Amino acid sequence: MDENELMSSMKVSKAVAKMAIPSVISSLVTVVYNMADTFFVGQTGDPLQVAAVSLTNPIFILLMAFANMFGMGGSAVASMAMGEKNDKRVKNTSSFVTWASLAVGVVFGLILIFFMQPILHLFGANEQTYAFAKGYTLHISYGAPFIIWSAAASFVVRAEGASKEAMIGSMIGTVANIVLDPVFISGFGMGAAGAAIATTIGNILASIYYIWYFLKKSKCFSISLKYFTVKNQVMSRVCSIGLPTAIFSALMSVSTIVLNQILVAYGNAPVAAIGIVFKANMFITFLQMGLANGVQPLFGYNYGSGDRKRFIEVERFTKKCCLIVGILATLLFFVLRQPIIRMFISDEEVIYHGVKMLIAYMLSGPVIGILFVNMNCMQSVGDALPATVLSVLRQGVLLIPLLYLLNAILGLNGVIYAQALTDYVAVILSIYLWKRKKDKMSME
Repeated sequence: MDENELMSSMKVSKAVAKMAIPSVISSLVTVVYNMADTFFVGQTGDPLQVAAVSLTNPIFILLMAFANMFGMGGSAVASMAMGEKNDKRVKNTSSFVTWASLAVGVVFGLILIFFMQPILHLFGANEQTYAFAKGYTLHISYGAPFIIWSAAASFVVRAEGASKEAMIGSMIGTVANIVLDPVFISGFGMGAAGAAIATTIGNILASIYYIWYFLKKSKCFSISLKYFTVKNQVMSRVCSIGLPTAIFSALMSVSTIVLNQILVAYGNAPVAAIGIVFKANMFITFLQMGLANGVQPLFGYNYGSGDRKRFIEVERFTKKCCLIVGILATLLFFVLRQPIIRMFISDEEVIYHGVKMLIAYMLSGPVIGILFVNMNCMQSVGDALPATVLSVLRQGVLLIPLLYLLNAILGLNGVIYAQALTDYVAVILSIYLWKRKKDKMSME
């Protein structure tokens, strides 16, 4: 199938399905991937090793922040360049994303190695957990370049219409991690360090697959150093457009730390419950995020080619899909709310809090996809600032003060509704900001 047919002339519903379904699968695989390390380390029965993995989670989130910045930004810039038939800029973009990801990964890894002790103490490691956290961080540090690039490459590959290949790359890393986790953690008795080794090997294998794709299968991209450049707005556009996604990932870590600090005052059960709810609610969120991210190349290509009508058709159809998926997933989770929490734990106090929290977090489930689509639309037309503002609001500027305010007014019951309230404010604001941008586009 011709890439131009998929992007520019294929029936919108079929094009969206072809791009979005592999992206949704990749997103759900990511959810399973996020659960794997904690689940298998938990099988050791050692709470200190579980704590060590949790303490080092901000490191992985920060790696994903860089990956998302390069990946989402690179995908948007490459899509627009393909729509403009600017072949050299397409190659410049893929080469920049590759070498910038690897360079940042090397620097990040060196910082972790040379400043490991102060970093881990900053994250809360103590005498009991430091050795386990150090073992995990050591093996993540040398895997940092591969973790960043393999994740970024999956976004860029989708810009060429190769959503299936992007999904395969993501699944290679995830399946390898899930298979190797019990081998290294329990089989070789390496515990938390084994989880990090499995993660690194999985990302190395995914990186090898993407190298093969770029060298042998890609029609448009190149990872050759001769195309690498930071000039002609390649670096500035990639980084600025990808910044909202990066900020979203980074602030998620900060807001989670704040939330845990508030909840611990109510005991360990609410803290355990919110961890389970985060994992469970990721399915609802990532379903819609996968839909929105999957069609981003369609947005970028049609904007770059000047086909505003098709751009709007893709936007409307994707939003309808997000609403339907969001409503159905939320209803399913509401009906099965108690079995879902019991699947993770049997403690009655944790289940009590978990069910209440899951209901609170599901309130924004039906509409959260609208936010992701609007943010991707703004990023795809090169207007990254509003999307950045929305990311900052949803995971930081609005959420964190709301957590403290609702805790002071309503206690624990108020705290658990802060995320849903923030989501609705962000959704409404995104509708307003995107409408303003569309109005300006129609006048151009």
